[in-house]
Amino acid sequence: MKTRDRIIHAALALFNDHGEPNVTTNHIAADLGISPGNLYYHFRNKEQIIHCIFDQYAIDLTISFEPVDVAEIEAIEDSLLRYLDAVFLLMWRYRFFYANLPDILRRDAALQAKYLAVQTQLQVNISQIMINFRDAGLIALADVDLKVLADTLKLVASSWISYQTTQVAGAKITQTVIYHGVQQMLNIVRPLATELGQQRVAILQHHYLEQEQKYLEQEQKMMTGEL
Repeated sequence: MKTRDRIIHAALALFNDHGEPNVTTNHIAADLGISPGNLYYHFRNKEQIIHCIFDQYAIDLTISFEPVDVAEIEAIEDSLLRYLDAVFLLMWRYRFFYANLPDILRRDAALQAKYLAVQTQLQVNISQIMINFRDAGLIALADVDLKVLADTLKLVASSWISYQTTQVAGAKITQTVIYHGVQQMLNIVRPLATELGQQRVAILQHHYLEQEQKYLEQEQKMMTGEL
């Protein structure tokens, strides 16, 4: 792996584990065992590193939420699972960004412009995904209500981690916490779904409840030193 890529990879891990405000370029260099000068050869400052991480996040987001047509019941369930898995993976992989989003964007106007452009495209994609699900008989909402649902789901996904960090002092974001966020999104959709849609949502809720329980057990074992 090239040094530049190693820097990005290490920075993402440190930001996620310790919080972006608590990590400096010196910390990143020390973690890699390179000199600060070597790091500055590739990046002038921490903000440039964050931009590179965001660019990869934007690519992952675009690919993950590319609308696909669904017709068969199995395809409907697979597409729902794919989208929700993408929500989980993005929230976990880039959790520092979700946790510190207002502060990061406030101090970097260029990054905020990038973020708003990505969010605009994301809104278009999510709206189309909702339309596809309506066409497949999962939900039966008018266009205006469909947009409200899409806005609400995007809001929950983008603010869930930040919200969780304010509920308990020193709260640690774990995979269990993020799976709980996915469940919250399903809880929003289920009352608005058709009978067929509610059946599909119930299957997904059971799946993610099992995943949440699995990670919770792992986290408890780690706390007690069993892992």
